[in-house]
Amino acid sequence: MSNRTIPLDERLYAYLTGHSLRETPVLRRLRDLTRHHPHAGMQIAPEQGQLIALLVELIGARRAIEIGTFTGYSSLWIASALPADGRLICCDLSEEWTAVGVPFWEEAGVRGRIDLRIAPALETLDGLLRDGAASSFDLVFVDADKTGYRDYYERCLQLLRPGGLALFDNTLWGGSVADPADQAEGTRAIRAFNEHLHRDERVGLSLVPIGDGLTLARKR
Repeated sequence: MSNRTIPLDERLYAYLTGHSLRETPVLRRLRDLTRHHPHAGMQIAPEQGQLIALLVELIGARRAIEIGTFTGYSSLWIASALPADGRLICCDLSEEWTAVGVPFWEEAGVRGRIDLRIAPALETLDGLLRDGAASSFDLVFVDADKTGYRDYYERCLQLLRPGGLALFDNTLWGGSVADPADQAEGTRAIRAFNEHLHRDERVGLSLVPIGDGLTLARKR
């Protein structure tokens, strides 16, 4: 038996979700709705959302940031795991896409925990730093433009408290990061980002093969 991560065929994936996933009806309906979106591939997997929510609970997060909200499915997982007085700042460029999720946030009773900011994420992050928010956040989830990951990471490190957790989605990029023949801009950006994090001693690190690859970086 190999000691590598076990491959997931459809039968085993169904078993995994059937014996682990605790997706609420409102989460499920938002995911089903997003499945018909022209950019549905941007949606995270439900088991990934549940893992992120568990990490929120494990570190006792009260203040979080999401960079790349899309239709709000991952936001709903995070906000639902925060305490009643918790706060999630959501950064996105699209009012149209994020508007899809707002009624679901309201139905789940977490709309008051979410501060949605429609603006370039770096503007929002730099604004938080100017306002004195350095070292005041517990968790950041990044699922946005891949060429921006390095800049988002540097801001996140400043905004996170020691022991805070930064999560980056799509870091296996469909397997393309391991294919030297693939020189697409997004692939090269993720590849360079992964290499940078691997060498960065400011964080503890694990790249987890869930969804399209999820990197966990804990600020030391």
